[in-house]
Amino acid sequence: MGVFGYSPDYKDIKNPTMSVSSEVYTADGKLLAKFYKENRSPIEYKNLSPYLINALIATEDVRFYKHNGVDYYGFLSGLISTAKGDRRGASTITQQLAKNLFNTRKRKSQGFIRHIPVIRTIVYKFKEWLTAFKIEHVYSKQQILTLYFNTVPFGNNSFGIKTATLKYFNKTPDNVTPAEAATLIGMLKATSTYNPIRNPAKSIERRNTVLSQMEKYGYIKKPVYDTSVTKPIGLNLSHVEEEGQGDSYLRAAVEKWLDKWLKANDYDLYEDGLKIYTTIDSKLQQYAEEAVAEKMKMLQKRFNNIWRGKNPWRDSKGNEIVDFLLKAEQRLPIYKLLVKKYNGDTTQINKYFEAPKRMKVFTWNGEQDTTFSSVDSIKYYTKLLNTGMMTIEPSTGYIKVWVGGIDNKYFKYDHVNQAKRQAGSTFKPFAYLTAIDQGHSPCDKFTDKPVSIPYTEDGKQEVWEPKNADFNFSYREMSLRWAMGKSVNSITAQITQEVGWDKVVEYAHKCGIESPLKAVPSVSLGSNDVSVYEMVRAYSTFLNKGEKIDPLLVTRVTDHNNNLITEFKLKSTRVISEETAWLMLYMFRGGMEEPGGTSQALWEYPILWKKNSNQIGGKTGTSSDYVDGWYMGITKDLITGIWVGADDRSVHFNSSESGEGSHTALPIFGSFMEKVYSDPKSGYTYGPFPKPWSKITKPYMCESPRISRDTSSATDSLSAPADSGIVAPPDTSTNNNQ
Repeated sequence: MGVFGYSPDYKDIKNPTMSVSSEVYTADGKLLAKFYKENRSPIEYKNLSPYLINALIATEDVRFYKHNGVDYYGFLSGLISTAKGDRRGASTITQQLAKNLFNTRKRKSQGFIRHIPVIRTIVYKFKEWLTAFKIEHVYSKQQILTLYFNTVPFGNNSFGIKTATLKYFNKTPDNVTPAEAATLIGMLKATSTYNPIRNPAKSIERRNTVLSQMEKYGYIKKPVYDTSVTKPIGLNLSHVEEEGQGDSYLRAAVEKWLDKWLKANDYDLYEDGLKIYTTIDSKLQQYAEEAVAEKMKMLQKRFNNIWRGKNPWRDSKGNEIVDFLLKAEQRLPIYKLLVKKYNGDTTQINKYFEAPKRMKVFTWNGEQDTTFSSVDSIKYYTKLLNTGMMTIEPSTGYIKVWVGGIDNKYFKYDHVNQAKRQAGSTFKPFAYLTAIDQGHSPCDKFTDKPVSIPYTEDGKQEVWEPKNADFNFSYREMSLRWAMGKSVNSITAQITQEVGWDKVVEYAHKCGIESPLKAVPSVSLGSNDVSVYEMVRAYSTFLNKGEKIDPLLVTRVTDHNNNLITEFKLKSTRVISEETAWLMLYMFRGGMEEPGGTSQALWEYPILWKKNSNQIGGKTGTSSDYVDGWYMGITKDLITGIWVGADDRSVHFNSSESGEGSHTALPIFGSFMEKVYSDPKSGYTYGPFPKPWSKITKPYMCESPRISRDTSSATDSLSAPADSGIVAPPDTSTNNNQ
């Protein structure tokens, strides 16, 4: 009747399921990845070292061969010891196996009794006893030990003894020494506390306790004990695990996205055989990955040519950072171990870092074997550029593309949702949004002139005097649309001063930016750190008729037999009016259509303009010293955000021609959308932006003057030369009251 919950019957005991992998699928049904613990590599009893068996019995269950699953004497003595303050476990190996195999204490197995304290503990224990009795009735002692060693966890995502011996000692289970066996068995008390990698001192202490138990019960002789307790741990971490779970940025993103739901509903992603259906479009994902590989390879070549023969780690004045490599070494986890090992002897530490080693490295021509010292490796990887890219369909909230970096095997850090970088000019639209929502129209004019803004920060009076990228002011009157399209710092600063920088922060948060934002005058120029995920979410508000969305990465989860467990629905909240949202889309088109618009490099991608009716909006961004390059691209259906830069902010391009967002991130967007439009089966076609969703009460059709002076390219104003002479295409809107 569901009072006591699930308890395994003899059928379950005879056919135990160690775990069932969970599978992740794209929206169109392609397998993306798996989650499982089956690097446990089951082993037979004959391949277990006697040292492992004896260490386990001596430490965990010395009367293992004398009981039938429950050791009453051990249980009573455990209670007495606990009452005296010496808390110790009294579970037999068989009882521990019952918990490992059948998870009788998981919420799904508990029943109504879980709501009654004390009683539930007695019931849990009694169920484990019954299960242990059943196990002893079905299996021999050797079979129980084999099942135990094949199911027990050893930390560091190692399950089963074979995986553990390979992981920690690069040995099979029949070849471990008494000390190695004791180290592994010692971990079973607490895999994190006694982990030999993370806590070597505690691991040795626990190992020696196990060795003492082995000597006490006659499993090793005194000379073996004396020799073993003096040995170092002797880890050998050179074993390379086989790939097979489809590890990727997407796989990690799905795990993180589902984390709260899994905990709330007591599901184990690695054991419960779930089928997870994501919003990812396999074709768009493929096109995004192709565009990233194609353009990032070119960018890396450009970067290497710029810094050929020189080190790229520079301060804001362009001077090389002399102690850069030393500080990079000191940030590595191994540095503290070396300091301890060599008692701070820098000569020995340097010798370690300079010693050549064989290794495989990432290159844009495939993985390559090479000989590098640790210093060489730091230099090599520090110079590599990385990226993050995400595409969303705002009308559904579906995340269609997620590219967390250039290679998940070598760069685990996700640049979509984990990394946060200065947004540069891609943050400016929140200032213009604030102005329009508070009464301005796209046609209102400001003058490009010097600005001096007094403000208070941390109790100090400060003055901010922003410069345009070319350090010149045109003194020209410009509409808001032109100013945003050309990304003019001085006018953005004036708008921010008028509406209030605290209001700009407020509107950014309303649209979906969750990172803390410092409310200072420079906030509109992107001085705060944000993620690609946040920016794409916030920009989606404009295409979603003014409603902020909670992006969806997973639509539904089923069990292994495709029975529906849960569905995830789009949640949206209105944060700005339909009119304001539509006017912002019109503003974004200014990047393509206004003189000097910073998106105009997209004209170089002819496939984007095969249909004359196509419209694309967007915003470039470049942080100071060309550290971060951004592009936020908008089509009638999709929002795409792209960041490009080096992981270390001291490493960056050195000029606007090479390092601004229009030359780093924008080309990835252009290539991606060409691939999407070229595929008639992609589901995404050319076309104009949506017509107004409600009556537009503000004037917006304000033609900007044509500029006679020309430059080689249009750029964003954080690093832009003078006005461009590119002529904007005619506006396709009908009137200003639609």
